[in-house]
Amino acid sequence: MGLVVNAARARIGAQGDVAAVQGGRPAFRLSDGESVTLTAEGRAVVVDDGDRRRFEHLSFVSLRHDRFVTIDGRPFRGAIEVVARDGQLTFVNVVSLEEYLVGVVNAEMGPRGPAERAALEAQAVVSRTYALANRGRFGSAGYDLLAGVSDQVYGGVERETASGRAAVRATAGTVLTYRGRLIAPFFHSTCGGRTADPEESFQSVRARPYLRSVSDRKPGGFYCDISPRFSWRVEWDGATLRDILRRTVPGTLGIDADVAGVLRDVYVRRTGRSGRVTDLRIVVSDGEVPVPGWAVRRVLETPEGSVLGGSSVEIQGSHEGDRLTRLTVTGRGWGHGVGMCQWGAVGRARAGQDADTILHTYFPGTDLVRWY
Repeated sequence: MGLVVNAARARIGAQGDVAAVQGGRPAFRLSDGESVTLTAEGRAVVVDDGDRRRFEHLSFVSLRHDRFVTIDGRPFRGAIEVVARDGQLTFVNVVSLEEYLVGVVNAEMGPRGPAERAALEAQAVVSRTYALANRGRFGSAGYDLLAGVSDQVYGGVERETASGRAAVRATAGTVLTYRGRLIAPFFHSTCGGRTADPEESFQSVRARPYLRSVSDRKPGGFYCDISPRFSWRVEWDGATLRDILRRTVPGTLGIDADVAGVLRDVYVRRTGRSGRVTDLRIVVSDGEVPVPGWAVRRVLETPEGSVLGGSSVEIQGSHEGDRLTRLTVTGRGWGHGVGMCQWGAVGRARAGQDADTILHTYFPGTDLVRWY
């Protein structure tokens, strides 16, 4: 697990006694509460504890099973391996898959109560499937997955809860398969009423029978309408939007589009089955710039510099003459929308659905299999 990648420095500490090992031999020890600052010089790991000692590679291991190695104060199970490349440090957490999942489930789903246990179990199965399906993705860099949203959020010991551990234990070894193979288990925060087909949200993810748009409707609403991000609104003044588009259009689409002149309009030309935008048009002095669905969230960057929350949106512009002076986007849902809706899973659990039902709803046609 790549915890910290290409860092200039970090501080390794000990809860209880921690051994630092190089090449299978003890290099030094840290006692409870002690810590050292690590930096890199070329391919050498430098320990700054007054002597600036250099090592080719270091592994930090707690000598007690109930105490942990810390990175900048955050505790992690297993061992922490540290390598230096080109003057940058990479910290890798070597941990068993099931213990890794305990640090993922609540980091992804947040704290959940007893009535929401099925949602945690569903997340445990999805996260286990993802980890196994993507094992070795960064093998050349020395780890399997990253600890952030580009893979799945892993918070270590800090994010572990009794309910998360119970969900992992209840689903131990269980994964989702389709025709005997691990699936590509996409998930996201909030679908906004209906999940997306892959082609609505991604440039290169191919369609699969189990990844298709499904409704999240329930009597009187939607299972995910309990999400704080079910609906949202973003506004830009014309000048701010023009400056953003001047950067995001070529940066995202790789085309040299002239959006520095008069920005006339932004409108939705086409939507997909889920209601997400699949063809957005930016009207400028020289014509229209087409923006495909996968690029909408990045092209319409918010004034704060974040990607747009989702692409299930309605767009309204204000104009002075032929010039766009303000753009307002109202959206539903949060994230790419493909696969399991996490807040939908919570709503379904509250309604009494079990993990099997939740998983088969969001991944139709799949099988739940005890993989190990």
